[in-house]
Amino acid sequence: MEWNQLLSNARLHGPGAAGKPSRSNFVQDYDRVIFSAPFRRLANKTQVQPLYENDHVHHRLIHSVEVGSVGRTLGMEIGQWLVSEGHLVRGQEYDLADIVQAACAAHDIGNPPFGHSGEEAIGAWFAARFVQPQGLLADLDPVLQRQFEKFEGNAQGFRIIARLEMYRNDGGMRLSKATLGAFTKYPLTAATQQALAAAGPALLPYKKFGIFNAEAALFDEVAATLGLPRETYAGGHWYRRHPLVFAVEAADDICYRIVDLEDAFTTGELPYEQVRDLLQEVTGTAPRSRGDRTEAEHIEVLRAMAIGAAIRSCVEVFQQNHAAIMAGHMSGGLIERSTVGPIFRRISDLAVDRIFTAPRKTELEVSGRRVIDNVMTGVLPVYEDLARKGWDRERLEPYSKQLARALGLDLRDIGNAEQALHGLADFTSGMTDRYALRISRMLSGT
Repeated sequence: MEWNQLLSNARLHGPGAAGKPSRSNFVQDYDRVIFSAPFRRLANKTQVQPLYENDHVHHRLIHSVEVGSVGRTLGMEIGQWLVSEGHLVRGQEYDLADIVQAACAAHDIGNPPFGHSGEEAIGAWFAARFVQPQGLLADLDPVLQRQFEKFEGNAQGFRIIARLEMYRNDGGMRLSKATLGAFTKYPLTAATQQALAAAGPALLPYKKFGIFNAEAALFDEVAATLGLPRETYAGGHWYRRHPLVFAVEAADDICYRIVDLEDAFTTGELPYEQVRDLLQEVTGTAPRSRGDRTEAEHIEVLRAMAIGAAIRSCVEVFQQNHAAIMAGHMSGGLIERSTVGPIFRRISDLAVDRIFTAPRKTELEVSGRRVIDNVMTGVLPVYEDLARKGWDRERLEPYSKQLARALGLDLRDIGNAEQALHGLADFTSGMTDRYALRISRMLSGT
């Protein structure tokens, strides 16, 4: 891969303008993401703690802003090193930082309500109905079932930014192809992933898929411009990652691991001493006295220092593995290969044992699963009615029209089973936690 191609500012289906002298296409990418409705909705979507009344814990929107901040610094430090090594010309380090920041801001834009349990709930709803599919679900090509059964927020995110938002069906937000490449953590479809998994774990390049079948041609266009290496298998194809994916992934890892600890202290799930010691270990410095700071203030200082130490460690890994990254042969992430990798693994294990299984979180995730089931079951009849009426919205039954109007369902551009099921998933995954709860109650009459 070549950096000049990888940093392409060409927009997906957009005009060829290179932006303004004071505001590059990459800066505009960031602006388009943060001013979008799907980004705003992240303010009421679970990060770790569902429906929390404590204003000091993180939700998806503030998490995304923080990831963008860390990503910008990572991108700038990587870019400065690339300039010093002659891989970039001076000034391109700013482009690289802006690309990473924009991709980081968008990285969770496709996540459904109730966090990762919401992803699982949507997938489980589809999987249960594909056992003996009827009606609309029976009309779907079986090859495409997996992308719904294993519903993936990353693929939904690409769908939003490349198709649904702003210029609908014509490039979406029309972000630069560099930003779209840096965003796409898993550049393959569910069908290709399934074929590779069946052939054996050694052939499986990524643990998840990141592109729906409907958007595969859009990513092909992105990859061709960026020069991402294309691999083929069993009639399908996949791509090597854009090198900046590693920076976006690292920024996310740094924020959610370190900030999960801070939130767990805030909510009382972990004691001050335990969080203090873990953050202090990440910093790699001698223990700092709390002095006259409160416990919360001391945790804030250590959190900032830990983020800085993790960034430096990730930049070193990128430098050491630059050749492998550019060849598309890098396995694993920057964090896990870094000097802070062992302590991050311990933090992850602690999160699984003490944070992700906390009683309140578990109870609300169970409720959230039921909420999503109620919503999807209640809304499906509208799409089934649309299918029976030959995809003519004007011929819908009166109740279907009433329900579509009450929910603001977007029934444009739906002309087959795949598009209808995507429409159902678009609606459900786009909900905030509280809106999903309200619509569930409305549909169930409670």
